[in-house]
Amino acid sequence: MCEAGSDCSKKYQEWESNEEIQLFREYLRIPTVHPNVNYDECVEFLKRQAASLDLPVRVIEVNPRKPIVIITWEGTAPEQKSIILNSHMDVVPVYPERWTHPPFGAEMDHEGRIYARGAQDMKCVGMQFLAAIRAMRRDGVRLKRTIHATFVPDEEIGGKLGMMEWVHKESFRELNAGFSIDEGIAGEGETYPLFYGERSVWHVYFNISGTPGHGSLLLKGTAGQKAHYIIDKLMRFRENEVKRLENNPDFTIGDVTTVNITLMKGGVQENVVPPELSVCFDIRLAVDVNHLEFENQLLDWCREAGGGIELEYDQKCPYVKPTKLDGSNIYWVAFKDALDELGLQVKPQIFPGGTDSRYIRGIGIPAIGFSPMNHTPVLLHDHDEFLRADTYLEGIRIYRKIIANVANA
Repeated sequence: MCEAGSDCSKKYQEWESNEEIQLFREYLRIPTVHPNVNYDECVEFLKRQAASLDLPVRVIEVNPRKPIVIITWEGTAPEQKSIILNSHMDVVPVYPERWTHPPFGAEMDHEGRIYARGAQDMKCVGMQFLAAIRAMRRDGVRLKRTIHATFVPDEEIGGKLGMMEWVHKESFRELNAGFSIDEGIAGEGETYPLFYGERSVWHVYFNISGTPGHGSLLLKGTAGQKAHYIIDKLMRFRENEVKRLENNPDFTIGDVTTVNITLMKGGVQENVVPPELSVCFDIRLAVDVNHLEFENQLLDWCREAGGGIELEYDQKCPYVKPTKLDGSNIYWVAFKDALDELGLQVKPQIFPGGTDSRYIRGIGIPAIGFSPMNHTPVLLHDHDEFLRADTYLEGIRIYRKIIANVANA
């Protein structure tokens, strides 16, 4: 613990007075929280940041009340492909009673831990991008490629009214993007996780019809019997993936297909066998899974269960090629050179969840997810989410090197 007059106390005062820490905390205090996010205050804050950087800013709406903020730093060769620095403005809901600090207070303790929803996911990254740009502009740096810092809505609920649609609009094509950097996840050790691809998210409802009747009978072909068959097949598949993950020390969760039951509905009364049941599975398909073969397997299981089962997809993301991490990708070469010059250890891997990078990769633009947070517990979506001030400031230094390298590639 820190005591008055200690080195830690002096650091605390330095953090308190640091301009970038102040701006980060101000951003964290804006409650862009689901459901029903109001982005107005966030947009005004970002407009002020653009003005302080003396950079042009545009606000567009692909969908009503879903603003996208674009802050642009033109390069010396604006005809070249540009670099997107993407972040999302929204954050997931909170349970304030489970927090030891107000979730939108951005309070900082004497060890420099800044507590707020979005501290790791991912208001840190958006502000670190701007801080790196600010540092370069103060030093008179000019970059070859144009930089677009983009702040998008609704990533936390799948980006359906944000990035998913925007990448197909003329306003996105006008950016002339060649490469994108987006969020990653904290690393608990010395190594930084780095993400070059994502699994495909499928949210599959099995809507099951069967024989209804009295609960005292042994009816054939009930919805419950069919549901049991489907659940058993998918749980056995899940067990196999668990074993694959446990038996390969090089695997991370992103290297296997995950299967989880998330919703079950049906029934009207305790003694009535229902005519219909619905079971929802959250399935994340590994990048080596053939989508057509997997869907055919689901359909085969439905037939084997006795038929009368309809598949409904709330989300069915297509296969998207991972970003190449080799010499054919000039942006990766520049990115990797920056990491090497900084002496950083990274572990390239497949992202376990879903980010807006999947939509950017989906239109053929390479993208990397990287949050410069190591020696940090993974607290995205958790109670008491925090990021240390010194980790945040070090991240600015890291991004400055990466952005400069990539923009000059």
